[in-house]
Amino acid sequence: MSAVRVLPAGPGALLVELASGESAAAFHAELLRRRADGGLPAVREIVPGATTVLLDGIEPRAVAGLARRLASWEAPPPRRDAGEAVEIPVVYDGPDLADVAGAWGVPVADVPRIHARTEFRVAFCGFAPGFGYLTGLPEHLRVPRRATPRTRVPAGALALAGPYTGVYPRPSPGGWQLIGRMPGPEVLWDPGREPAALLGPGSRVRFVTAEGAG
Repeated sequence: MSAVRVLPAGPGALLVELASGESAAAFHAELLRRRADGGLPAVREIVPGATTVLLDGIEPRAVAGLARRLASWEAPPPRRDAGEAVEIPVVYDGPDLADVAGAWGVPVADVPRIHARTEFRVAFCGFAPGFGYLTGLPEHLRVPRRATPRTRVPAGALALAGPYTGVYPRPSPGGWQLIGRMPGPEVLWDPGREPAALLGPGSRVRFVTAEGAG
């Protein structure tokens, strides 16, 4: 893995900057592994981003030493088969199916098949509670955002943009390409559940065709 850059992020916090999303995912997985093995000082939160990982709640006297250690780490790619996959039912009837098919160079009917056979991984969470940024589509299937964003994307919309796939947990403006919908999207974020988010960083995700769902 390429070298990392470790920056202070306030009292008791460090921000690790990495060269790519893949490197950030590997570093996040390595942090979790070392914490589980007792190889980290007490850290309250480990929060991955697109190309960063934030460590917060570090004992102040341990910050400088941990920063030096982090800068020298090598992290192997995370195992793709680790953990049971979360299955998300989807009806592939989104308004941008034809545009995505055109970008992929395939018939419209092939988009659901290609998407559903791909295994995804939650790289990080954000934007809205319960929204996971899922990676897994190969580079040649990445599509740009819409030139004109929609003022309202419904809850449950299955969307693509760049390297990411995501499901909107609640209505929101958005510029991603919509290819389907998830029935019952309220399960993505349930404040009464622990954890509240169905999809956490590192989770494996599969989309399951649910034709005819209401």
